[in-house]
Amino acid sequence: MSTELLFREDAYLKSATARVRALHERGGQPGDCGVLVRENGDRIAIADTRKGEAQGSVVHIPAPGLPRPEPGEVVSLELDWDRRYSLMRLHTALHLLSCVVVAPVSGGNIAADRARLDFDIDMGLLDAERITRETNALIDAGVATETVWISDEELDAQPELVKTMSVQPPRGVGRVRLLRIPGIDLQPCGGTHVRNIAEIGGIRVTRIRNEGKRNKRVEIVLAS
Repeated sequence: MSTELLFREDAYLKSATARVRALHERGGQPGDCGVLVRENGDRIAIADTRKGEAQGSVVHIPAPGLPRPEPGEVVSLELDWDRRYSLMRLHTALHLLSCVVVAPVSGGNIAADRARLDFDIDMGLLDAERITRETNALIDAGVATETVWISDEELDAQPELVKTMSVQPPRGVGRVRLLRIPGIDLQPCGGTHVRNIAEIGGIRVTRIRNEGKRNKRVEIVLAS
């Protein structure tokens, strides 16, 4: 039985109830932070959330030195919403950035206070002022985002939807989640995004640098 990934249907959900399935000593990519609240009122700070080994599983990692819940125990989850919302705004901004800089995406990263994309493009084609201006012009359009699901076979028939060179869309359940920003962007993505791109509030390109032959890095922060 896989974990229900609530954020894929409602990225604005700030709390939930879950049953502990097992305890592990491992994880994968960084994720959300927050608190697990036990039935006796004890609060366990969660330092990170990562993908588990099993398809669709999620591993919550308590802060060092804190107790672990027991398998089968029912707990409440409270999300660090300020951090999540910042990640949502930056993540959605990267989708817009990938439309302003028209080139294959060779890498990327998001933190709570900054984000970046790497592009396979000539360094001379990247101008921080232009990228900032054109990305903010898209944000000002105030377009609502949409979640779209297609089958693995439909994605195979439309390889142009995948912009990333090194990271493939999440598969394995028979369907793939797309983010659609009507008139702007459509691409596979399993992350969290704002409901309307106006929520991003504006970005600023802080640095452009050469990270290798096929990696020209554009770093951004939120304007406010």
